[in-house]
Amino acid sequence: MKIKRKAAILAMLLTAMILFSAGLALAQEEDEEAGAEAEGTLTKEENDQNKTFIILGCVLAIGIAGISSAIGLALAGSSAVAVTAEKPELFSKCLILQVLPMTQSVYGLLTAILLMMGAGLLGGGDAQVSSLMGVGAIWIGLAVGLTGISAINQGMVASSSISAVGRNPEVASKGIIFTVMPETIAIFGLLVGILLMVGLGLL
Repeated sequence: MKIKRKAAILAMLLTAMILFSAGLALAQEEDEEAGAEAEGTLTKEENDQNKTFIILGCVLAIGIAGISSAIGLALAGSSAVAVTAEKPELFSKCLILQVLPMTQSVYGLLTAILLMMGAGLLGGGDAQVSSLMGVGAIWIGLAVGLTGISAINQGMVASSSISAVGRNPEVASKGIIFTVMPETIAIFGLLVGILLMVGLGLL
């Protein structure tokens, strides 16, 4: 099981890096147009190309974080099912612990929405997106997505906490505290992503 988990994480990282490399290659083709961008005179084709980078950043943020949350939820959920089968009265406590790894996908969703708003992809705006903003969006998506992998570890802690609650329901609040701790990494990733969006002018 651990080998499969490690393989899944490695596959996600490799996919992210391949996508990032493709984005960088496309960004290098835009170098000769830097002068025009500095004057704010992007053509429609250039602007659309840069918006595809924004879309890639959105995909990385929600894709990596979402897959990680799904794995974390499955890990915690399998323990929750086992405990509630024997002690149905512990359902609510187990559910709270089981749902915690979902928050990383919420951070990915929030990042994707903010990137789309900044690029004018939501609300019908026609925002000008420079190549720096586009490539920056890829980095932002990676930062939020990769720190969102903490959902897998959070699922492991939640699974152990659920098992502990099954033996002693009084430790539920302590289990929640332990389970929340791995999530702080994802919060740092989201914070960095938002700060980068502000610095790049996407917010």
